[in-house]
Amino acid sequence: MKNFLKLFAVILVLSMATESFAQNFGVKAGLNLSNMVIENCLEDLKMNLGFNLGVTAEIPINDMFAFETGLMLNTKGFRISEEGEILGETMGSKVKINIYYLDIPLTTKVDFDAGGAKAFVIAGPYVGFALSGKAKTEVSDAGETERHTQSIEFGSDDDQAKRLDYGLLIGAGAEFGQISVGANYGLGLASMSNYSDNGDKESHRVISISVGYKF
Repeated sequence: MKNFLKLFAVILVLSMATESFAQNFGVKAGLNLSNMVIENCLEDLKMNLGFNLGVTAEIPINDMFAFETGLMLNTKGFRISEEGEILGETMGSKVKINIYYLDIPLTTKVDFDAGGAKAFVIAGPYVGFALSGKAKTEVSDAGETERHTQSIEFGSDDDQAKRLDYGLLIGAGAEFGQISVGANYGLGLASMSNYSDNGDKESHRVISISVGYKF
């Protein structure tokens, strides 16, 4: 709760600052393809489909450069799917991890003229805070399927996940008047695991495709 209050205070200050100086506000929404890099993991981790939704603020520096920030709700996670046959019976298991993050991008935006549109690239860091998460499992054996859903616990214990995420963002897109289309790649640098005996990192990777509108 203390961490959440600290984050809320940071968001409030950021909102007040951008309200004073930003010339362009907007909204943005789209799809995420997320995965996780886990060192020394033998499982075949697959991409998980999710979404992104939030508000943006752009502070012009000059005609070409701008500082871009905002508040984005992002889903991150991964999937595991395995199937095999034992004594003629098909067995399988599926695991799906979904974690909902409140992310703040802190990127530099560079604009280029591209005929009737405006192309842009962005790069910079981001910081995120996990709000909640779910782990869904499905086990199939001899034609019977069991499904379970469990909430992910956050904290500092070895069997809990860290709430804080941070990393780097790069992206590109185009603007057509007030409408924008873009794609970003989020490279997580924070390890989400508290288990430090083996030093293995568990970091997010997210591809985001979104459509935005500037007011």
